Amino acid sequence: MRRPHFKAGFTLIELLVVLAIVALLLTLAVPRFFPSMDTARETILLDNLRSVRAVIDQYHADTGRYPDSLEQLVEKKYLARLPVDPILESDSGWIIVAPEDGGAPGAVADIKSGAPGNDRSGRPYAQW
Repeated sequence: MRRPHFKAGFTLIELLVVLAIVALLLTLAVPRFFPSMDTARETILLDNLRSVRAVIDQYHADTGRYPDSLEQLVEKKYLARLPVDPILESDSGWIIVAPEDGGAPGAVADIKSGAPGNDRSGRPYAQW
């Protein structure tokens, strides 16, 4: 008596159907993924700006003057390290804003992002 011999595995049609389903799911997921990454970068940038500005204000309240550089905030332990601009992916791209009252030259009263381009609403990053 002969037993039927079946080969285990998938047919080409089954594999093509699975690949088509995966491709369909990717076409739905990928367009939502990249804008969410931009939103996350903008949120991190806003949080970094807010926290560094608060630290600059705290330094000014403690010492009566603005820091001479961002590195001075790290040296004096106001910051653990300089935050990274997530748009530029660097901690050296910050734009330093001098005090309006004509404090020490090179003093840091505020910072802005040095990233080129605009956010999702069309506002330049340098105006944040």
